[in-house]
Amino acid sequence: MKKLFLSVMMLCALAPSFYAQKIKGSDTVLPLAQKEAEVFLKSSKQSVTVTGGGSGVGIAALIQGTTDIAMSSRGMKFDEKIKFQQKGKTLVTKIIAYDALAVVINPSNPVSKLTRAQLEGIFTGKITNWKQVGGANLKIIAYSRETSSGTYEFFKEHVLLNKNYLNSILSMPATGAIIQSVSQTKGAIGYVGLAYLNKSVKAVHVSFNGKTFIEPSMVNAVNKSYPIVRPLYFFYDKKYESKITSFVSFIMSAKGQKIVREVGYVPLKM
Repeated sequence: MKKLFLSVMMLCALAPSFYAQKIKGSDTVLPLAQKEAEVFLKSSKQSVTVTGGGSGVGIAALIQGTTDIAMSSRGMKFDEKIKFQQKGKTLVTKIIAYDALAVVINPSNPVSKLTRAQLEGIFTGKITNWKQVGGANLKIIAYSRETSSGTYEFFKEHVLLNKNYLNSILSMPATGAIIQSVSQTKGAIGYVGLAYLNKSVKAVHVSFNGKTFIEPSMVNAVNKSYPIVRPLYFFYDKKYESKITSFVSFIMSAKGQKIVREVGYVPLKM
């Protein structure tokens, strides 16, 4: 029995294809990573487990060594990089795709376009009624991702220009929860990744210059006319690069990037 155990251990050591990879983090990246893993496993002996929880959760797990890859919809913060280095780890950053962030409202809402300044007013609490932005006399109910989410961080930085969200904002644990809440609440507004858009919500056209309003779409994300586009990341420790490189390389390949587009994200090259 002991000889059999040692043989299995030696086989695993000699054959990195048996390495069980853990991937954790961004709920935005989650559907993409799951689909990539599903296709990858059909032609690989490796085991890949993908779970969400938010970009911050994934990065914290990577720092602690409980996941092999942290998927994130934001860049790694300075303090996170310091903690990573203090653990004796060397960070590898890979941009695997891009995503357009769509602002969504209830389909019954007649409003169809909003400026960045109006979005800032809504999510910081200065604008509280839809009539203030050309809509009906209806209270605005704003939904946001929770603070551990990279989407939360990105929206705050690029749309709110680092101003604080209103105190009464309704924080949701996952993007799917925002879609569901907005679809069921007349005065609701929220923000989601492009791949999550469906007919249960209405995506508004957005303008950062106050003149040209652009619809969130694959085409407009690719031609860079839509103003809220961000990179999606994989972070990992260089020490274990050889064990996970086949999966990362698969995502970066033509086949993997085709899946990026099929799932609803923006590939690295068109």
